[in-house]
Amino acid sequence: MLRPKIPTMPTPTALSTPPAVVEPTTVIPAAPTPPSAPAAPAPTRPTVQLTPGTALALVGGGTAVVLVVGAVLVSMLLAVAITGVSVAVCALVIRSLIHADAKRR
Repeated sequence: MLRPKIPTMPTPTALSTPPAVVEPTTVIPAAPTPPSAPAAPAPTRPTVQLTPGTALALVGGGTAVVLVVGAVLVSMLLAVAITGVSVAVCALVIRSLIHADAKRR
């Protein structure tokens, strides 16, 4: 009933040029080259030396990062908790108002 139509390849309408003929070339051996001098070794990267001052700076920086990230996460958790408590209090107040209004009728 519902069969997809497979498109047919369109036939070219313009005249096409024949492919270019590539002629093989001959390889002429060259005179052997003398071996080159060994290249200079690449400069090595300087090694990082940890002195007591830099180690202390790394530890202090890492501690600061951990404290800041922890403070941000705790403040976000506290914001979620306060929002949840306020929504619960609002729900209790609205339920109380609806219940009191139903008693008066």
